Amino acid sequence: MTRTAHPPAPTRPGTPHEEDEEFVRRSEPFRRELLAYCYRMLGSIHDAEDVLQETYLQAWRGYARFEGRSSMRTWMYRIATRACLKALEGNGRRPLPSGLGSPSDHPDEPPRPGSAEVPWLQPAPDALFGSAPPDPAAVAEARQTMRLGFVAALQYLSGRQRAVLILRDALAWRASEVADLLGTTPAAVNSALQRARAQLNRIAPTQDAIAEPADPARRALLDRYAAAFENADVRVLAGVLTDDAVWEMPPIPTWYAGRETVIRFLRGRVLAAGEQRMVLTSVNGQPAFGSYSRGGDGVYRAHALQVLTVTAAGVARVVAFLDAGLFALCGLPTALEGSA
Repeated sequence: MTRTAHPPAPTRPGTPHEEDEEFVRRSEPFRRELLAYCYRMLGSIHDAEDVLQETYLQAWRGYARFEGRSSMRTWMYRIATRACLKALEGNGRRPLPSGLGSPSDHPDEPPRPGSAEVPWLQPAPDALFGSAPPDPAAVAEARQTMRLGFVAALQYLSGRQRAVLILRDALAWRASEVADLLGTTPAAVNSALQRARAQLNRIAPTQDAIAEPADPARRALLDRYAAAFENADVRVLAGVLTDDAVWEMPPIPTWYAGRETVIRFLRGRVLAAGEQRMVLTSVNGQPAFGSYSRGGDGVYRAHALQVLTVTAAGVARVVAFLDAGLFALCGLPTALEGSA
């Protein structure tokens, strides 16, 4: 990542109003990247938005004392990091169902009821983060480090390890910059980075192994997936899923692994011709569908946000978040007319 020279210390305007305007002008360009950072740290888009709001409030209150010894961006990240670490104190990690136990071998039985006590990992709609950077390499890196699997793996790291890994690997900060932000030494930062990478390699699939097909093939695959759900076409769906496909449904802890098991569950408990509509969106840098179920009045209402992991071999994982409240964050309607 190209680093820019630190700006000189700002000249303080003569009135509080002018100072407020200067703060907004200088801090606002970092809002979306700070939201992405807080989300990676916390695994919850709602918590990330709360911490971001607290970050800007603290920065606004302290702006009169900002002397420009670091860049405005570094100063904002320092405040955000402290706020994230405080939010993580005493909180357990946010898992997906696959992080809590083995898959079910009984797809014909009802899954276990959902648990509101577990602080589940949440998805992050791409619409919240604005347009992608112009550099293709930066786009690829940003997508990989926002993927659901990567954020789920971060949950196994301590708060400081998460901060080091994200700042060094995802945002390409230098060790000296991270050390200055965290109040430690570059050697300590590099040591924490090595431990975090080793932990991540033990518990997470290699992100580079997730190779999506080219755009036309990818769109055709997504079209077949959506049509299979809308038409309850088991044959087409089986052709779209990989052999080792995984299906998860937080907050329901039960999950399924393997194409045959997933298909048996979907055929018995989910698929019904004409009962669902699928609307394409994008979440965590991955394709996703808003899934709508038809009610007795013929209206299709928000049911689940399905986040897909797509590889060259097909759809390898679906995390279907059973939370209609996520639809608005994605810019999706909460209901579709029956004729849609």
